[in-house]
Amino acid sequence: CGGGGGYVSSRLYKFCDAKSWKKCTVATAIGFPGLIVSMFMVLNIFLAFAGAATAVSFLTIFFVFFLWTCVATPLVFVGSYFGYRAEKIEVPTKTNQIARFVPEVPYYAAPPTSVFIAGLLPFGSVCIELFFIMSALWLHQLYYIMGFLMAVLLILVATCAQVSMVMCYLQLCVEDHRWWWKSFANCASAGLYLFMYALWFLSSKLDLVGLLPVLVYLTYMSMISIAFGLMCGTVGYISCFWFTRKIYSAVKVD
Repeated sequence: CGGGGGYVSSRLYKFCDAKSWKKCTVATAIGFPGLIVSMFMVLNIFLAFAGAATAVSFLTIFFVFFLWTCVATPLVFVGSYFGYRAEKIEVPTKTNQIARFVPEVPYYAAPPTSVFIAGLLPFGSVCIELFFIMSALWLHQLYYIMGFLMAVLLILVATCAQVSMVMCYLQLCVEDHRWWWKSFANCASAGLYLFMYALWFLSSKLDLVGLLPVLVYLTYMSMISIAFGLMCGTVGYISCFWFTRKIYSAVKVD
C-alpha cells in the first residue's frame, strides 16, 4: 500500500507541475497513518490510566511504530521515486492559463448539496453488509461469507466511480470546471454516513455501560469511517480524472 500510495501521489503531483515533491512524499507517508496512530495512542493512554485489559502494551506499540517508520515509509519513498521518474501524464487538449468565469451553479451540482446526495449511493450499496460486519465486530457474531464481501467491495468501487462521473458530468454541463476536490468530496462523504450509521448502531444495538467503552467504540468507528471515506473519495477522484481525459480526448477542435 505504501509503494502504491507514493507512486500515485507522485504521478498526480507531477501532473500538476508542483515543485515541492519532498513535502508531497512526506505528507503521503505520515498523513493518514499519523492521524490513525495519534488517535490510537490517545485512546490507549486513556485505557492504560483506567487499567483496562484492552490497553495495548508498550512493546506492541513499538513494533507497530517500527513497521510504520521502517517498512511503510520507505515503501512510500520508493513508490514516489518511480512515480517522479515516470513520464508526465499529458492532457488531450490545450488549457488556458486564465481560469474561465464560472456562472451560477444549480443547487444539485454545488456543495454541500451535491456532497450529501452523492455520498448516499456508495453508502447505500454496502449498508446491508455493513450490519453483519459490525455485528461481527461488536456483538461477537461470526462472519464467514468473505466471497460475498469481495463482491460487495467491487459493487462499492463501481458505485463510487459511476456516481463521481455522473456528478462531474453535471458540473461540466453547467460550465463548472472545478471538479478536482468536488469529485473527491462527493464520494468521501460516504464516510460521514458510515459514522452516522455507527451512532445509530450504538444507540439501538449495543448496550455499553460507562464512558470508556463508548469512547473506545467511537474512536475505532471514527478510524474506520475516515479510512472508508478516503477510499471512496480516492476512487471517485481517479474515476473523474480518467473520465475527463476520455471525454476531452474525443473533442474535435478545428
